[in-house]
Amino acid sequence: MANPRAFISFDFDNNSGEKLYFAGQAKNSRTPFNIEDWSSKTALPQKEWEALIEEKINKCNFLIVLVGKKTSTATGVVKEIAFAKSQNVPVFGVYVGGADETTTLPTGLQRNRTIAWEWVAIANAIDQVMKEGKNK
Repeated sequence: MANPRAFISFDFDNNSGEKLYFAGQAKNSRTPFNIEDWSSKTALPQKEWEALIEEKINKCNFLIVLVGKKTSTATGVVKEIAFAKSQNVPVFGVYVGGADETTTLPTGLQRNRTIAWEWVAIANAIDQVMKEGKNK
């Protein structure tokens, strides 16, 4: 089977750097997944953005939320999690930017599905979500 596709959800205003590092490290790691950079390249009207992102998430096997210290207030992240759940796309989170178990999570993301940025743990989480939701 080809590597599964991951949609990366992140707080654009506060964690863009971490998203670039994560995507770059993923390419050089032994973690078996492809990251699709489907973020909108231009500002779009809200309805158009929602339709575009929902379609892109539906084409992925899972959604990874990069959880920074302010991600809980990022409305786009909350919507992306909701889109994934509505389409039976499994979701898990990875702490970035100094966030940890005490950080407030965005609505819809479970604490027991949010892990440290360690590639072995991420690979294990991917193995798990590939047995869930639309991947069954």
